[in-house]
Amino acid sequence: MELRHLRYFVAVAEEENVTRAAARLRVSQPSLSRQILDLEEELQLSLFEHNAKTVRLTEAGRVFLSEARAVLQRVAEAVQTAKAVSGGQQGELHVGYAPSLTIKLLPQALRLFQDEASEVRVVLHDFSTEEMLNGLSEGDLGVALLKRPSDKSLRGLVFEELKRFPVCAATNRTHRLARARKVGLHSLTGERIIGYSRSEYPEYHEWLASLFVPLAPPAIAEEHDSSTSLIAAVEAGRGVALIQKGFENLAGPRLKVRVLDPAPEPVVVGVACRKGKISAVAERFIAALKRSA
Repeated sequence: MELRHLRYFVAVAEEENVTRAAARLRVSQPSLSRQILDLEEELQLSLFEHNAKTVRLTEAGRVFLSEARAVLQRVAEAVQTAKAVSGGQQGELHVGYAPSLTIKLLPQALRLFQDEASEVRVVLHDFSTEEMLNGLSEGDLGVALLKRPSDKSLRGLVFEELKRFPVCAATNRTHRLARARKVGLHSLTGERIIGYSRSEYPEYHEWLASLFVPLAPPAIAEEHDSSTSLIAAVEAGRGVALIQKGFENLAGPRLKVRVLDPAPEPVVVGVACRKGKISAVAERFIAALKRSA
């Protein structure tokens, strides 16, 4: 049994006449009659009672008509859903992100995307860089918002820059640097540096090392696995954190965030996805991110 058998059966049942049904379907009358007979033989049921001018459904035919219509309706819905997903109108998108880096980008992008694709469900994952890269490579994530990874880490992936953020120092509000006229990397000599966990954020430590060239790289006094715990440690006066502009949106008034002067190379934040394997939904989300940048 094929879908055309169901369509032919429904047309004959609704028209109660093979000739009119054939004209409606744009097929020949003998061909349509043959298809109906084939369907009845396969079902081993009589679906119609025939007379000289009309055909009438049998009791079994009336039950089968209801079910056939339901099947054809479900198929039509499936086709529309598939087209919507293909066009980026429906579906589900898993997005990896780093809160401290995307606090100014992600909310606006989500609002824009919601306005354009309200039927798409966006699932957010607060992941480390390594988790995001693995998620993209394995297909668990559609896109990821993160600091620019190394070229080696991007094997099989593509990265597109969205925004550059100045480097800042975050202190508690009573720290000496919170009142300094100017804060530079040299000002951090002798300070306890609070950073992210090396095991989960190795790229952060690589960035710190590159930041202090040619100065001596600082020793990390404390390592934290999340922005929340890092903020708490800095607020408690346990040290200074090096972060990017925009971090103050996450920390709020709890910390004093100062842009470094002279300014080091900025932090590059962008979006990554699998090379050549991006869905229409992901493409639309990336477009929203670009407009938010």
